[in-house]
Amino acid sequence: MESATVRRWFVELAYRGAMFHGWQRQPGDVSVQSVVEDAMSTILRTPVAITGAGRTDAGVNARQMYAHVDLPADFNPEEPRFVRALNSLCGRDIAIYRFMPVAADAHARFDATERSYRYFIHTRKSPFTGDLSWYCPNPPDFKKMNEAAALLVGSRDFTSFSKLHTDVKTNICDLRRAQWHCIDISEGRWYFEIAADRFLRNMVRAVVGTLIDVGRGKISPSDVLSILDRKDRCAAGTSMPGEALFLWSVRYPYL
Repeated sequence: MESATVRRWFVELAYRGAMFHGWQRQPGDVSVQSVVEDAMSTILRTPVAITGAGRTDAGVNARQMYAHVDLPADFNPEEPRFVRALNSLCGRDIAIYRFMPVAADAHARFDATERSYRYFIHTRKSPFTGDLSWYCPNPPDFKKMNEAAALLVGSRDFTSFSKLHTDVKTNICDLRRAQWHCIDISEGRWYFEIAADRFLRNMVRAVVGTLIDVGRGKISPSDVLSILDRKDRCAAGTSMPGEALFLWSVRYPYL
């Protein structure tokens, strides 16, 4: 489409990741991006492409995701009827919240200044939280885990926590917050919040797995520094299950 005939919009959405092979469209798999693009294309009767704020892995959820899309200049996606139709076609696991007009060069991925994730765990068995929280029957030492998490904060090379053979120019991320928080002590419900300017593939799940090793006494809090220095994925902990991980928020300077 020519720029004079289209207008750029941000769309805010959320999704439950269990039914999807991640955010990004992939041949032969159902992804969040493919479902939303196909739904928009069906309604508008023309191919539509969207660009997300990032790529979540298979099974990972998003409480808040943004994407940008170029739509015909004479079309207003803020119309309630369009949003309702889009939500109907996207199914129950994706929620389209709103569309916002933005500048023609606004970019959902490159303009984001901060992303935050939350990883949920519970130490008391519950039939109500298992699908969206990781069950840890033996409570780890959260104080030591927070000691270790604090050592990760800063602008650092997170190669040891990245999936191998990714196509990024640098593995340096500015990690701004990393801390475990208690939701309900009686039910043993906790979440880990981590925020940075950017994240590497599989990074959050690897960080959580390493912190769990700290909490179980397998390694000491200070060992996370040597893991960082080694720049070796094999040095860090296991990658945690995706169903307990949420992309929690994405920030932009103009929203």
